[in-house]
Amino acid sequence: MPHITVLPHPDLCPEGAHIAAISGKSVCDALVAAGIELEHACEKACVCTTCHIVVRDGFASLRPAGEDEEDQLGKAWGLELTSRLACQARVGECDLTVEIPRYTVNYARE
Repeated sequence: MPHITVLPHPDLCPEGAHIAAISGKSVCDALVAAGIELEHACEKACVCTTCHIVVRDGFASLRPAGEDEEDQLGKAWGLELTSRLACQARVGECDLTVEIPRYTVNYARE
């Protein structure tokens, strides 16, 4: 069973976390199931960037982002080469290390 290591985030996960994940499940679902309140304002419909994460280790094990995800990622705060939307990135067979950016853009709320 793969694991996801979440790097410390001052609000959502101050101590960081190491959680078991189910292959095929979205990273967002895995984090939320573990009690990490990752925002996902569009309810995982791939029309916002509130669940933006940066994959620090294991990026190559993920399937490539689709066109819709790529379009949305262009709007994400703090975009990096290994950025993904957690609602679209599916856990594979390899462990992942992810960082939740400090800020997010939520057009519905702002």
